Parts: sequence; structure tokens; C-alpha cells
Amino acid sequence: MSNPFATAQAQLDEAAQLLDLSPDLHSLLREPMAEFTVRIPVRMDDGSTQVFTGYRVQYNHARGPCKGGIRFHPDETLDTVRALAAWMTWKTAVVDLPLGGGKGGVICDPKRMSKDELERLSRGYMRAIARIIGPELDVPAPDVYTNPQVMAWMLDEYEAIAGKHAPASITGKPLSVGGSPGRDDATARGGMYTLREASRAMEIDLSRSRAAIQGYGNAGMHAHRLLKGLFGTTVVAVSDSKGAIYSELGLDPAAVAEFKEKGRTVMGFPGAMEITNEQLLELEVDVLVPAALENAITADNARRLQAKIIVELANGPTSPEADHILHDKGAFVIPDFLCNAGGVTVSYFEQVQNLNMDRWKLEEVHRRLDEKMTAAFDSVYELRAQKNVHMRLAAYMVALERVADACMDRGWVRKYP
Repeated sequence: MSNPFATAQAQLDEAAQLLDLSPDLHSLLREPMAEFTVRIPVRMDDGSTQVFTGYRVQYNHARGPCKGGIRFHPDETLDTVRALAAWMTWKTAVVDLPLGGGKGGVICDPKRMSKDELERLSRGYMRAIARIIGPELDVPAPDVYTNPQVMAWMLDEYEAIAGKHAPASITGKPLSVGGSPGRDDATARGGMYTLREASRAMEIDLSRSRAAIQGYGNAGMHAHRLLKGLFGTTVVAVSDSKGAIYSELGLDPAAVAEFKEKGRTVMGFPGAMEITNEQLLELEVDVLVPAALENAITADNARRLQAKIIVELANGPTSPEADHILHDKGAFVIPDFLCNAGGVTVSYFEQVQNLNMDRWKLEEVHRRLDEKMTAAFDSVYELRAQKNVHMRLAAYMVALERVADACMDRGWVRKYP
């Protein structure tokens, strides 16, 4: 499997060359500005103490405080966190938020931990990084295998350390402690707004289209519901880490979600055929939604993909080599840091509401999210047409230009040779 940070750097290098950035600015943007590795001792339920390794990477803060999720995953690596922090930097820039990019992670297997153990781990991680976060420094949020409850534990620990009420220090929280309406499906909903714009550009009728979703976590599950609810799209296949299911007649989102919640997998869903994740990616569908982890689409399988539009709700699902193959085939890829920016956008809305001691209505959140995502898509799509490049490269060029301007205006480095 390729190194995700090497992938992020390769994507950046291509855009930097087209923008003709100066070597010193290019060098600055290729590496994180700060990284932290912490050890977290946690008392387990059996009385033993296990020491976990955690990370927090602050990639770039030229445009504002760093922003980025925290992942609990057994295969977490520092390079993965670096890559995700880089993509978060470009993500906040491409949707024009006054934020930088960061990311965090802890090497653990949350599926094998009790709720009490997860709480102790969450609080321990926060104690380890409390001095480097806050609304003016770096604002964490949920990511893979973390959720609003984990954020509530972390916020409570942070406030105990800080000695003050500070809800804007963490986003993705439960509504009861300052969370925002609309945060639960924000990543998927933002992706659906970009899909709507892409389908218009390609003159594809989503109500007559078929879709497949790889990954049935928060983003994939909500994408299933929204594809059906917003557009009338027939979702014929979904998958999770155990495998994939397929039904020619389509899968009902509520029924699959209920089945997954009860059994913790989509496998065995009544009336559906079991297939592999690899087979799902290559189905004859109009829309493919990679919503799992990195490196799902590579040079090895890109030529076999048949989807007309690829909606990247996952971070880093497509390798640089696969990007060029898909572009040459005429597939329309909505790149991850544009497509899945709905989550950080509503997290930003949550931060604004907290700082203003305000609470917006759900309709207001959806309206503002639609406005932000549509404007971001339009700016990237317009540059794609001007430069005749694929969408990811266009998105990088838009984002890099904005971050580069901030670095130059601050006097850190020169923008051009």
C-alpha cells in the first residue's frame, strides 16, 4: 500500500509546478509546520495499564487556526495523520474558510474496547494535547471511529484543564453541549451538493441513475439516504469492512442502516447478493461513492471502473496514477478535499455559533452549507475548464493559491521565483 503522505505531496507538487510557486514556498507547503507524538497510559477494565500512542499534526495555520478530526484506528500512522492534515489545509482553503489544517489520531482498536476504556483514552489524549489546542490555535473534531460522545468527553476534559467554559475548542459535539444542527450528515450532504453540480455539468439525470457506495460508516450511510431522498437515485450496492452487498432492484437506506446497526455489518442483508469490495468498485453504475479509507482506487483497478461520476467522500481514496487514468477515460472525479468538505464547513459553523453564543436552525445550516459547497465547486470547475486539467489538480490549484497568498502576505516566504 502506498504512503498516503507521499500521495499528498505528489498531488501538491503537480499543482505547485503549474502555479510556478517559488522553491521556498513550495518547500514550506510540502511539510507540516508542527507535529506532536504523545504516549497515553490508560487503565483498562481488567486492572492493567496499556500505553497508547497518539498524534496531532498542525500542517499550516497561515489562513487561521488549524482544524481537523481525531481518528481512533488500529492502523493509524504518523504519515497518515500528516496526509490528512495536509488535505485538511487544502480543504478549508478550497471552501474559503478562515482556518488552517490539522489532524489527530490514536493507535487503538475501538471495536475491542469498552465504553469506559474509550472514555479514559479520550480524556487521556486530551490531557496530552490540551496545551496546543483551543479556538485560536487548533480545533479538533470527530473522524474515523470517533463520534460526538468522544468529543463531549474531550471537551469536558479540556474545560477542566482550562478552568473555563470553552465550547468552541472542539466541534462535532452533541447538541446538548454546543453542537450544531446538521453536523451529523454534513460530510455526506456537502458531497451531495457537489454531485448535484457535477451531474448538471455532465447532463446526467440522477433520478434515473444507479450508484454504489464503498464504506458504510457515517458518511456512506448518510450518502445512501441522501442519494435516495434528494435525487431519487437507486443505490444498488454498499459495503463495509466485512464485504459488500448488491441488489439489482436497489437497496432501501433505512432497512440497510437498521440491519447494519443491529449486526454491525451489511453482510447477510436479506435479498441481497454478497460481493467483494473490489467487485463493488467495478460495477456498471453512474455514480461511485468511495466512503471508506485511503487507496481504494489505484492504477491496478482504475481502468476497470465504469462509473461516470466518482464522489470521494473518503480521504485519499484515489492514487495520483489512477487520477490520470480516470481523467483520460472521461470519468468525472469530485476530489476528496472538495467533496467531503461539508463536515469541516459545518464544524466551522458550529465554532462560529459557539463563539457568538448562538444556535442556528437546521434550515439555515443547510442553506449556508449549500452556498459554500456550490461556490467551491464552481471555482474549481471553472479553473478545470481554463487549464484543461482534472478536477483534483484544479482544486489543488485553487487551494494552494489561497494558502500561498496568506503565507506571502505574512512575509514568511516569497510566492514566485
